[in-house]
Amino acid sequence: MIRVNLIIEGRVQGVGFRWFAKELALKLDLSGNVKNNYDSTVEINVQGREIDIEKYIYRLYEGPNRFAEVENIRVREIPVVEGEKDFNVVLL
Repeated sequence: MIRVNLIIEGRVQGVGFRWFAKELALKLDLSGNVKNNYDSTVEINVQGREIDIEKYIYRLYEGPNRFAEVENIRVREIPVVEGEKDFNVVLL
């Protein structure tokens, strides 16, 4: 199991991206959270099997709809959160 921090750059706010990220994570049995940042990026902390996280990142590039446009995803590994089961949308 690994956990990564993702910073999603592009047109990713106001297009349903956080809810898309949550639904996709649940389908892949991943846990974590997603939130909008003030700099117009979306930040995701996600953990699970490495192969599932790779699938997740690949699918994030597709976005939720034609209005979203992912230009880049910055990835860095972070410590696993033991016992985490849910994937939450953090509302500001």
